[in-house]
Amino acid sequence: MAEMELTGAEIVIRCLHAEGVEYVFGYPGGAVLNIYDEIYKQEGFKHILARHEQAAVHAADAYARATGRVGVALVTSGPGATNAVTGIATAYMDSIPMVVITGQVPTPAIGQDAFQEVDTVGITRPCVKHNFLVKDVKELALTIKKAFYIAATGRPGPVVVDIPKDVTQHTCAFEYPDSVSMRSYNPTYKGHAGQIKRAVQMLLEAKRPVIYVGGGAVLGNASAQLIDFARELGYPVTSTLMGLGAYPAPDPLFLGMLGMHGTYEANMAMQHCDVLLAVGARFDDRVIGNPKHFAREARRIIHIDVDPSSISKRVKVDVPIVGDVAQVLDEFGRLIKGGAERPEEAALKAWWAQIELWRAQDCLKYDRGAAAIKPQYVVEKLYEVTGGEAFVTSDVGQHQMWAAQYYQFNKPRRWINSGGLGTMGVGLPYAMGVQFAHPEAMVACITGEGSIQMNIQELSTCKENRLPIKIILLNNGYLGMVRQWQEFFYEERYAESYVASLPDFVKLAQAYGHEGLTIEKPEDVEPALRRAFGEWKDKLVFLNFITDPRENVYPMIPAGKGLSEMILV
Repeated sequence: MAEMELTGAEIVIRCLHAEGVEYVFGYPGGAVLNIYDEIYKQEGFKHILARHEQAAVHAADAYARATGRVGVALVTSGPGATNAVTGIATAYMDSIPMVVITGQVPTPAIGQDAFQEVDTVGITRPCVKHNFLVKDVKELALTIKKAFYIAATGRPGPVVVDIPKDVTQHTCAFEYPDSVSMRSYNPTYKGHAGQIKRAVQMLLEAKRPVIYVGGGAVLGNASAQLIDFARELGYPVTSTLMGLGAYPAPDPLFLGMLGMHGTYEANMAMQHCDVLLAVGARFDDRVIGNPKHFAREARRIIHIDVDPSSISKRVKVDVPIVGDVAQVLDEFGRLIKGGAERPEEAALKAWWAQIELWRAQDCLKYDRGAAAIKPQYVVEKLYEVTGGEAFVTSDVGQHQMWAAQYYQFNKPRRWINSGGLGTMGVGLPYAMGVQFAHPEAMVACITGEGSIQMNIQELSTCKENRLPIKIILLNNGYLGMVRQWQEFFYEERYAESYVASLPDFVKLAQAYGHEGLTIEKPEDVEPALRRAFGEWKDKLVFLNFITDPRENVYPMIPAGKGLSEMILV
């Protein structure tokens, strides 16, 4: 509906209201002050003031991951926009729907090296799904509508809308479209019926099948269909780091995570299967290593993905299916349940017998009688204390892998981490975004002493908003994954991997107004966690677990090696 003339800043706010935005994460600055002035006047959404633009974008990213809705961030021009780039790239690599509004210098000053000017469109082009520079206020409403549409449809991703300051001052009649169509952008959702029939027949003929699940199954809300399909056939399921939770980890059909730090049984099954069904996955280098090693074993591959460019990108597939993973799996289930043909029982039984032999290796065992706290033990106890119901965020490093290996995620969107870009510093702002999305939920941030310091200023944001996040610091005094690689591949030359001047994290947390504990003995791990989630459940608690500094993440596949070339101990 056409209305009275509004300023560009007012139009931005009206658009966000029309999209049902609940939170905007941001940081003000000169180029966006007109927008912030309108935020002050409205009550439709809440603005969350982060303490750094990178953290604001990470929080918006996590909100999107935890809800499936589009996350929204707002930053100023120049350094505001460049500070946001790491968060944008992080979301892009993991296909997270997000709209990032950036301020820009006035249109006459663009290209003149004006104060706080950068080419935001040029800088972000390689790490966004799309971006816009709005030079005319009349184009603003339609552009924002397009941004939300592009971000949320097809393979999701971040979209940047760069708005010069004078555009936020100019006026025009406001009209927000109910829908938008773009001739050059038409995602495919319905899978090809013939390819689906071929795939189902191939799966029913399989002697050694494996279902390989990626982050697309989470983003595509395909968990229910995946569970139903896998249980109908009794086929083994493995997951990438980003796919954890799409299939319940405690289920006996689940082989665990695969890849560089995946389980022995998952990697061996992946390497030796005869039919592989890839669901919303992309055969990442951390999953299959070098494609030439993966290709040594003959297998037929079915690949379902909403993004056609992901299919046969790294590994040639036999049956490509472009479409929404939930819809395609629905079709798979319908055909299988409606047909008389079933998998060969004897062959499937023999395949499971082989998998159980691999599983008997118990590749995730560790020394449970050690005097020092083992990081794996902390994660196991966290799972136990929270009943597996927590939302768990992590930073990047050894602690991330231990979280993935030992916290048995049984629901989608509960595991929030940076997979593709591997961004240190995401853990705390991710926890913030999740806690805003789910105020009553238990939220734990598993982190390392290197990562947590990259956005530790967000303890201030947590205090302002009374966020009861529990920070689980697995403190081994090292940049742990760097140290592990230096031990294995650099003859123990620990160049700059030792963090020699750590703060007193408990006092630091207390300085921000939170609770903190240092835990140094294994017998104190569970009581500390129970106190954090019990007596202090309504407070942010910083738990500083002093863990074994020499503990490594196993299994491990060295870079460039094949799935069957694992280091187990």
